Amino acid sequence: MKITVPSRLQFLPNMWAAQKSTDASLEGKTCVITGATSGVGLAAVRRIARGGADIVVIARNSEKAEDLRSLLESESGVSIDTVIADLASLDEVRDAAGAILERCPKVHLLINSAGVFSTRRVVTPGGMELAFCVNHLAAFLLTKLLLDRMIASAPARIIQVNSQGHRFGGLRINDVNWERRMYNGYLGYGASKTAQLLTVWELAGILKGTQVTINAMHPGGVKSNIGSNNGPLYRWWSRHVIWHFLKDAKISG
Repeated sequence: MKITVPSRLQFLPNMWAAQKSTDASLEGKTCVITGATSGVGLAAVRRIARGGADIVVIARNSEKAEDLRSLLESESGVSIDTVIADLASLDEVRDAAGAILERCPKVHLLINSAGVFSTRRVVTPGGMELAFCVNHLAAFLLTKLLLDRMIASAPARIIQVNSQGHRFGGLRINDVNWERRMYNGYLGYGASKTAQLLTVWELAGILKGTQVTINAMHPGGVKSNIGSNNGPLYRWWSRHVIWHFLKDAKISG
């Protein structure tokens, strides 16, 4: 019997789909990327470096940024620049964007890959809930500040590393900081990813005719360090909640 998968669960069979690859040259292109010191961002930046792009990495940890620079230069011999900024601070995001605009006459590719998951409510120094700030607000602000430069550099592309985690929901416009509700890490993460998706749809319309595209993508089931800040119980809790999420999903055939 052939099983028909509802569109909201299409990501399940997609996990086993053949991956596409390309040998396209990126020489002469400038790529700005966040979250590149591990996980999805690291895999992406290594592939981009092989394509010959000039790369600007925004990272929180200067030691990890230097380790990444050494790795990419030894592997690919491309130009690597680093900007140190904590995406939990929107002021530091603004400073990072300013530094990039000073250093880079053109920006052809922006990948917002940095992300955080927290099992408890954490408030940034600026008063924002951590996951919403890092996953959505920082990516939105960086994109907005670099947008004119990217339009002037067109054709150009913006990629938001999103997640199927938006299916957890949790977004309430009148309570993005979780001041009126008990915090739930999965709902908080889902809220940030839902907001990111809504922003992508809005910007896609605004950017029509500019030769700058914006897309959100789900990287699939991958091994990364996201959530490693939550302690030893995180892995058990994660498996428990996701199992119930999949168990309750209805597949029609």
